[in-house]
Amino acid sequence: MPIINGAEIITTLLERQGVTIVPGIPGGANLPLYDALAKSALRHVLCRHEQGAAFVAQGLARVTGVPGVCLATSGPGATNLVTGIADASMDSIPLVCLTGQVPRAMIGTDAFQEVDMAGVCAPVCKKAWRVESAAELVTVIPEAFSLAASGRPGPVVVDVPRDVQTEIVNVKKWPEPGRPDKAPEACPGDIEKAARIINRAKRPILYIGGGAARSGACGHLLRIMEKAGIPAVQSLMGLGTVPANHPLCLGMLGMHASPWANLALHECDALIAVGARFDDRATGKVAAFCPDASVVHIDIDPGQIHKIKTAHVGINADAASALSDLEPFLEKKTRVSWMARICALRRLHAAPEARPGSPRSIIRTAAALAGEDALIVTDVGQNQMWTARHYPFTRPGRFLTSGGLGTMGFGLPTAIGAALAEPKTPVTLFCGDGGLLMNIQEMATAAESRANVTVILFDNAGLGLVRQQQDLFMGGRRFATDYRAKVDFPAVARGFGWRVFDLQKGGDPAEVLAKAMGLRGPCLVRVPVDASAAVYPMVPPGEANTRMIGATLPVPEMRRAAAAAAV
Repeated sequence: MPIINGAEIITTLLERQGVTIVPGIPGGANLPLYDALAKSALRHVLCRHEQGAAFVAQGLARVTGVPGVCLATSGPGATNLVTGIADASMDSIPLVCLTGQVPRAMIGTDAFQEVDMAGVCAPVCKKAWRVESAAELVTVIPEAFSLAASGRPGPVVVDVPRDVQTEIVNVKKWPEPGRPDKAPEACPGDIEKAARIINRAKRPILYIGGGAARSGACGHLLRIMEKAGIPAVQSLMGLGTVPANHPLCLGMLGMHASPWANLALHECDALIAVGARFDDRATGKVAAFCPDASVVHIDIDPGQIHKIKTAHVGINADAASALSDLEPFLEKKTRVSWMARICALRRLHAAPEARPGSPRSIIRTAAALAGEDALIVTDVGQNQMWTARHYPFTRPGRFLTSGGLGTMGFGLPTAIGAALAEPKTPVTLFCGDGGLLMNIQEMATAAESRANVTVILFDNAGLGLVRQQQDLFMGGRRFATDYRAKVDFPAVARGFGWRVFDLQKGGDPAEVLAKAMGLRGPCLVRVPVDASAAVYPMVPPGEANTRMIGATLPVPEMRRAAAAAAV
């Protein structure tokens, strides 16, 4: 029987879980763990900030579907993980965060770099443990992996005092690796009720969220859509679940939606929500969202059903399993008049051709070059919404973005994690200058790990989406959204050892992108963007989704209304 210390127990259990890559940063309180890590088969990725480590782990988890792992020392190292933990919680990403802690005898004495990490993280994770003995690790680590992946996935935290890491124990038997619990099964009576609502509907719509993609429900969704003639909208997190080129795909709903998606939802008489949580950016004013629709809500998290929008039928189950049960009860329909209405809305609100060199044009060109297997990452802001609106996603799990928390700085480290998860797959990050600046130090991590990431930087020298809201809703009064110190991003990237292309210097964008995206390793393409460029359509905060600036409401009219309201 092995006689080993707590740190070696952790590394052994990580190996038994199938973990191969662990991002993090060492410090005094987790140094024994790093000593054990050096002797293990695990690959460590040295990040430059703990938030970066959390997002690298998220990139790994979002691509593979299994819990990502990150490491940090106590105190500021541990608290630097919190943003990444909260982000994972909002987007249902399985994450196991292992933090160091001061020795047990010093806990509660305000020791150097002591923070109650379990207390700090409790509101933003599924569970947080503070381990009291090395023997306890044998049960806690597998339980942490099981909980992170079970039900609605999410992050967990295991806080390990330094002396627990060095404590010697005799491990009599290794536990089985932690696995997800069995998902709940749908009630047959609820399935039949849902089928009756759908079969009698004249104008049904599927509302597909990120949970549908994670459950592997795509095949079921497509068969149901085609059999029952039901068009589908997707949330930001659900993009790619239905191919963008499918005739029944209406695109994204919500604040920056395809206009026809929001307008069709307003007219629908049955809404089938699958793995979606009715967040405010998707629904707009909830009372005005699908006002005449009977609602069927399928979700693995029982707490989401009836939480925001009351469902006529709530089904607590895995999405793929529930849809498989539902499919035989659905009648074959074409719904000719409903599809004709949607086609009319599409024609009425079709977008004009993209200007060459514009963000929309750049995104479309990059999509054609990247191919269907590419992993696409965004940061947060205009770059995110332009990508969500205009990138033709055709596969689930290929789009990585910060949905619920909207974390600027998410993009670069998450893209690194995605590249580590699939080293042979091209990874393209669409990023704004504001978001890139927030975790720019991870350019060193990308260079060191030779991550195959192409960053397409939309540089408008400011916080574009915040500036857009100031222009629309604050009477055009811009404050703290324009960067007076202009950053030479190409020079910075070269300083980190990246290859660089700058469209400011001219050249055909398609040729430049083709050359950049054909390279291996980290590469930056700077795309200058005018400060006046905006994302339309846009639903004003608190408004109904039918009141879209740039679609149902002209921009000048909205500006006048906002100015009058501000007086």
